[in-house]
Amino acid sequence: MAKLTKSQLLNVLADKTEMSKKEVTTFLDTLATVAYSEVKTNGEFTLPGIGKMVKKHRAAREGRNPATGAAIKIPAKTVVKFRVAKAAKDAVL
Repeated sequence: MAKLTKSQLLNVLADKTEMSKKEVTTFLDTLATVAYSEVKTNGEFTLPGIGKMVKKHRAAREGRNPATGAAIKIPAKTVVKFRVAKAAKDAVL
């Protein structure tokens, strides 16, 4: 089964909402921009019924180089995670 491409998603949303493809594209681009901005400033962005993007600090740790087996230090960094909402899990599973 093929994955839904961005243009296919835009077509489906335009048909279901009776909006033009251009309006749907603008809406999705704006939603993404707002999500990124909220995560950057507030640390999280919730899309009700879908899930939540969360900014999380990952502590420094020690790892191994798989080629040589030598111990290496992995520096601390901030990452973005996505937590799927319970409603989405229930609907899919």
